[in-house]
Amino acid sequence: MDKKAKKKHDVLRQRLQKLQQQLSGARKQMDDPDEVRRLEQAVATTQMELERLK
Repeated sequence: MDKKAKKKHDVLRQRLQKLQQQLSGARKQMDDPDEVRRLEQAVATTQMELERLK
């Protein structure tokens, strides 16, 4: 893995952690069900990008 790919991998991992924390909080509060769906889609997309990089 070259430097550019490694950097992108690190950024995606950080984004994934942040999204998972937001999703956890949104599930606890459930003010906006659309936000939960949006966050779930964002998590899934980020996970797919990480798998594609590997």
